[in-house]
Amino acid sequence: MNDPDGSSHERDMFAKEALLGSDLLRAPLQPVMTGERTRDRAFDAVFVAALEAELSSAYRLAGYLMADSAEGQDAVQEASVRAWRAWPSLREQDKFHAWFSQILVNVCRTRLRQRSKRRALNVDDLDLEGGDPFRASLARDVIGRALSVLSVELRMVVILRYWGELSLAEIADRLKIPIGTVKSRHHAALQALRRRIDPAEGGIR
Repeated sequence: MNDPDGSSHERDMFAKEALLGSDLLRAPLQPVMTGERTRDRAFDAVFVAALEAELSSAYRLAGYLMADSAEGQDAVQEASVRAWRAWPSLREQDKFHAWFSQILVNVCRTRLRQRSKRRALNVDDLDLEGGDPFRASLARDVIGRALSVLSVELRMVVILRYWGELSLAEIADRLKIPIGTVKSRHHAALQALRRRIDPAEGGIR
């Protein structure tokens, strides 16, 4: 991906960890639409088609953001419901991807903040045999373990940048914060990760 905001060294740093097996992207995910009044069927059919095209990538991104497949799936379900309710207000339907992505990121950010108040996530303590693909994926590699030391805001920037494959400008748009703030968080996150990884990796070149 051509991105002036990220160096090849930084992309290489995350290259291996950004990939998952296709079996992790086939979760039985469906939007929850129960308990709502039926609207115009043709109008909603467009929404369903647009949402279905997003589900695999949304599940993957939410799974990494939440570091848990079940919590990631719950986040996508909640984002799907929010998007469906707000669907009539979306004037430019061709921008569904960015619109839904922003909703999903907001849902994940809220859930992460709530979770951080209850407990701190440390992937070093995760059970690799527990069957959760995202926990196992993060816990098996050095960078995945290092991510657990970052604050919610710093970790979100890293996940969106390297797992969500968004540019820094796109991250600023999703999070609704200035691009300067994103750059600052991105830099701080990479510095923190390097400090954590260097002893194990012998330094990142």
